[in-house]
Amino acid sequence: QVRLVESGGGLVQAGGSLRLSCAASGSIFSINIMGWYRQAPGKQRELVATITGRGDTKYADSVKGRFTISRDNAKNTVYLQMNSLQLEDTAVYYCVSNGVRTPQFTYGTYWGQGTQVTVSS
Repeated sequence: QVRLVESGGGLVQAGGSLRLSCAASGSIFSINIMGWYRQAPGKQRELVATITGRGDTKYADSVKGRFTISRDNAKNTVYLQMNSLQLEDTAVYYCVSNGVRTPQFTYGTYWGQGTQVTVSS
């Protein structure tokens, strides 16, 4: 069983910063891609950023230059540093781990429970 636990969400004023963390635990041999999605009220879940095990990153256009994704492979943990936060960044942020390989050579995709980020004016 694989579990993802997120932390670091909260309330911040526009222009401020937050850092999200997501730790994967359980029967894990390796993780291919880790990333973050978000879902605002009344909107579909959208990609924020992803990072491969080699460190290759991908960002949504709306967060480029403001958000930075990183990971610690030894800890199976992914981070999202969010700077210059805007009102439009308000959403529930979900961590995802894709291509999670177990010692039994099974693969899967796992999601965290979500963490609320609220940006106020």
